[in-house]
Amino acid sequence: MPEKRSEEPEETARAWQERGRALVVRFGPAVWCYAVLKLIGFTVFMKLLSFSGEYAKKPARFGGGANPWDVVATWDGWWYQQVARFGYHPALVPIPNGPVGFSVEQNSAAFFPLYPGLMRMTSDVTGLGLYGAGMLVSVVASLFAAAGIYAVVEKLTGDARSGVIAAGIWAIAPGSGAEWAVYSDSLFVALAAWACYCVMTKQWVAAGVITLVAGLNRPTSAALIGAVGLAALVELYRRESGVLRPLAAMLLAPLGLLGYVGWVGWRTGEWGGYFRLQHDAWLHYFDWGQGTWHAIRGVLLGRSDYPFAFPIPDLFATLIVLSLPMLIVLLVRLRPPLVLTAYTLATIVSVLGSLGIFGNVSRYLLPAFPLFIALAVGMRKLSLPVLATVLGTGAVASGWYAGYVIFELGVP
Repeated sequence: MPEKRSEEPEETARAWQERGRALVVRFGPAVWCYAVLKLIGFTVFMKLLSFSGEYAKKPARFGGGANPWDVVATWDGWWYQQVARFGYHPALVPIPNGPVGFSVEQNSAAFFPLYPGLMRMTSDVTGLGLYGAGMLVSVVASLFAAAGIYAVVEKLTGDARSGVIAAGIWAIAPGSGAEWAVYSDSLFVALAAWACYCVMTKQWVAAGVITLVAGLNRPTSAALIGAVGLAALVELYRRESGVLRPLAAMLLAPLGLLGYVGWVGWRTGEWGGYFRLQHDAWLHYFDWGQGTWHAIRGVLLGRSDYPFAFPIPDLFATLIVLSLPMLIVLLVRLRPPLVLTAYTLATIVSVLGSLGIFGNVSRYLLPAFPLFIALAVGMRKLSLPVLATVLGTGAVASGWYAGYVIFELGVP
């Protein structure tokens, strides 16, 4: 009996080693492809910042800093560090004679708690400062996102090469500069990709739990919640997975988002407190696409008569918006599962239908990774040297269009 007991831990350890080896074999190529391309783009971004030196002339909170790498912790990154350091103090404080459209002071409650919470925990465990902790969380999350994108694409197409390419495309996508920054984008995409994968593989409870967690990360989780809920509803109708598991996914999915928004409303004394904060302090709200239309019209006519006008980022945003119909058609031709289609379309509608900084469309659409799937499938027939050249060139260029343009020529 003692001999058998001594063998059990060894067998368990061996099983875990084999499982870990299998995960490395499966996801390693996609993660490495993503990491190499992202590192190239990030390096170019830092070099461009160093060459320009403009960051040194800006306030540390608004795109500046003592070093080039400080830039990726400004704007929203500054707010996340404030939440991680001081926590929340939700309040709706009126501004007597503020700028047009801004009638309430900005407050950290506009930023959801998951990412700054992980920053604080990582800082406490590792001893890193909040900047280093935030970057570590974002980089690790981006690797999980690359693995999740690979898993979704492999499941949809049955082709591992397409999955690796899709992860690589996400590394160089417009807006990808926010992936390695003190921003919550990578964390959200990691959660969204794995939630979609769980739906595709009928792991309904896991999908609901992951979506619940995503709801604590960003308000854009509403698109994911809707997609998971719709897929679960269809599954309930078909009765292919029983009743309890899809129903659990439907009930769990919105709890994170509703819980945080409700808490902010309770603390501010207005049940719509979070939305008022977004509307009156950040001028960010759903306007049925009027802001997007005015911005596109202004860009096409060479004018700057719309809110938050930044010429170069806005030009890229216009090109991205004009390319969306083609990308949507190419995605639909692949006949993706309902959860991917619904999630992608809901993300696009929420981005284009909301007033905000138009130049950030590239970043706001970063979670819509299914748009890249058709491109990845089309590129899978390229030879390795050609593929490496295409993606490598894109990685170098992304240091400018996905990094420098967003953080220095606009407001991320």
